[in-house]
Amino acid sequence: MVPTVTPAPTRPPVGSRWIEVNLTTQTLIAHEGNRPVRWIKVSTGLPQYPTVTGVYRIYVKYRSADMSGPGYYLPDVPYVMYFYKGYGLHGTYWHNNFGRPMSHGCVNLPVEEAKWLYEWADVGTVVNIHY
Repeated sequence: MVPTVTPAPTRPPVGSRWIEVNLTTQTLIAHEGNRPVRWIKVSTGLPQYPTVTGVYRIYVKYRSADMSGPGYYLPDVPYVMYFYKGYGLHGTYWHNNFGRPMSHGCVNLPVEEAKWLYEWADVGTVVNIHY
Protein backbone atom coordinates (compact mmCIF):
# COMPACT_ATOMS: atom_id res chain seq x y z
CA MET A 1 0.00 0.00 0.00
CA VAL A 2 1.34 3.41 -0.97
CA PRO A 3 0.88 6.07 1.72
CA THR A 4 -0.99 9.17 0.67
CA VAL A 5 0.53 12.53 1.33
CA THR A 6 -1.55 15.58 2.10
CA PRO A 7 0.17 18.72 0.86
CA ALA A 8 0.81 21.44 3.40
CA PRO A 9 -1.54 24.40 3.13
CA THR A 10 -0.19 27.14 0.93
CA ARG A 11 0.94 30.22 2.77
CA PRO A 12 0.26 33.73 1.58
CA PRO A 13 3.17 35.41 -0.20
CA VAL A 14 5.51 37.33 2.08
CA GLY A 15 4.13 40.81 2.61
CA SER A 16 0.64 40.05 1.31
CA ARG A 17 -2.10 41.49 3.48
CA TRP A 18 -5.01 39.38 4.67
CA ILE A 19 -7.59 39.43 7.46
CA GLU A 20 -8.47 36.60 9.83
CA VAL A 21 -11.67 36.63 11.89
CA ASN A 22 -11.94 34.03 14.66
CA LEU A 23 -15.59 33.60 15.63
CA THR A 24 -14.72 31.58 18.75
CA THR A 25 -12.44 34.23 20.26
CA GLN A 26 -14.27 37.22 18.67
CA THR A 27 -11.00 38.58 17.34
CA LEU A 28 -9.73 39.96 14.07
CA ILE A 29 -6.06 39.70 13.17
CA ALA A 30 -4.59 41.70 10.30
CA HIS A 31 -1.66 39.82 8.73
CA GLU A 32 1.16 40.75 6.40
CA GLY A 33 2.24 37.39 5.04
CA ASN A 34 2.66 35.17 8.09
CA ARG A 35 3.21 38.10 10.47
CA PRO A 36 0.28 39.43 12.52
CA VAL A 37 0.36 43.23 12.56
CA ARG A 38 -2.83 44.13 14.45
CA TRP A 39 -5.15 42.30 16.85
CA ILE A 40 -8.68 43.68 17.36
CA LYS A 41 -11.58 42.56 19.58
CA VAL A 42 -14.73 42.40 17.44
CA SER A 43 -18.39 41.48 17.66
CA THR A 44 -19.76 39.06 15.09
CA GLY A 45 -23.23 37.66 14.44
CA LEU A 46 -25.69 36.62 17.11
CA PRO A 47 -26.78 32.95 17.02
CA GLN A 48 -29.93 33.85 15.08
CA TYR A 49 -27.86 35.96 12.61
CA PRO A 50 -24.60 34.03 12.22
CA THR A 51 -21.57 35.45 10.47
CA VAL A 52 -20.64 33.40 7.40
CA THR A 53 -17.52 31.25 7.50
CA GLY A 54 -15.10 30.77 4.63
CA VAL A 55 -12.55 32.66 2.59
CA TYR A 56 -13.71 35.81 0.82
CA ARG A 57 -12.28 39.02 -0.61
CA ILE A 58 -13.27 42.60 0.12
CA TYR A 59 -15.23 43.62 -2.97
CA VAL A 60 -16.16 47.23 -2.16
CA LYS A 61 -15.30 49.88 0.46
CA TYR A 62 -17.34 52.87 1.66
CA ARG A 63 -16.06 55.51 4.05
CA SER A 64 -19.66 55.72 5.32
CA ALA A 65 -22.88 53.90 4.47
CA ASP A 66 -26.42 53.54 5.81
CA MET A 67 -27.35 50.02 6.91
CA SER A 68 -30.79 48.57 7.50
CA GLY A 69 -32.53 45.28 7.97
CA PRO A 70 -35.47 43.78 9.83
CA GLY A 71 -35.93 45.95 12.91
CA TYR A 72 -32.98 48.31 12.51
CA TYR A 73 -31.73 51.35 10.60
CA LEU A 74 -28.20 52.64 11.17
CA PRO A 75 -27.22 55.85 9.37
CA ASP A 76 -23.64 56.74 8.51
CA VAL A 77 -21.95 53.49 9.53
CA PRO A 78 -18.22 54.26 9.23
CA TYR A 79 -15.50 52.42 7.32
CA VAL A 80 -17.59 49.72 5.65
CA MET A 81 -15.84 46.93 3.72
CA TYR A 82 -18.15 44.32 2.19
CA PHE A 83 -16.72 40.84 1.59
CA TYR A 84 -19.79 38.67 0.82
CA LYS A 85 -23.26 39.86 -0.21
CA GLY A 86 -24.41 42.15 2.66
CA TYR A 87 -21.75 40.90 5.09
CA GLY A 88 -19.05 43.40 5.94
CA LEU A 89 -16.42 44.65 8.33
CA HIS A 90 -17.28 48.09 9.72
CA GLY A 91 -17.00 50.60 12.52
CA THR A 92 -19.64 50.44 15.23
CA TYR A 93 -20.85 53.46 17.21
CA TRP A 94 -24.01 51.93 18.76
CA HIS A 95 -22.39 49.51 21.21
CA ASN A 96 -19.14 48.91 23.06
CA ASN A 97 -19.53 45.19 23.79
CA PHE A 98 -16.64 43.96 21.67
CA GLY A 99 -15.52 40.42 22.38
CA ARG A 100 -19.03 38.92 22.25
CA PRO A 101 -21.51 38.32 19.40
CA MET A 102 -23.77 41.37 18.90
CA SER A 103 -24.44 41.81 15.18
CA HIS A 104 -26.83 40.77 12.43
CA GLY A 105 -23.92 38.93 10.76
CA CYS A 106 -21.39 41.66 10.06
CA VAL A 107 -18.07 42.00 11.86
CA ASN A 108 -18.37 45.02 14.20
CA LEU A 109 -15.17 46.89 15.10
CA PRO A 110 -14.47 49.87 17.35
CA VAL A 111 -14.55 52.95 15.10
CA GLU A 112 -10.85 53.83 15.45
CA GLU A 113 -9.84 50.24 14.71
CA ALA A 114 -12.19 50.16 11.70
CA LYS A 115 -10.53 53.35 10.42
CA TRP A 116 -7.10 51.76 10.71
CA LEU A 117 -8.29 48.57 8.92
CA TYR A 118 -10.07 50.58 6.20
CA GLU A 119 -6.84 52.46 5.44
CA TRP A 120 -4.71 49.28 5.63
CA ALA A 121 -6.85 46.92 3.50
CA ASP A 122 -7.52 47.25 -0.21
CA VAL A 123 -10.36 45.94 -2.34
CA GLY A 124 -9.32 42.34 -3.02
CA THR A 125 -7.85 41.74 0.44
CA VAL A 126 -8.60 38.19 1.61
CA VAL A 127 -10.93 37.76 4.61
CA ASN A 128 -10.75 34.30 6.25
CA ILE A 129 -13.56 33.70 8.77
CA HIS A 130 -13.51 30.59 10.94
CA TYR A 131 -14.28 29.11 14.36
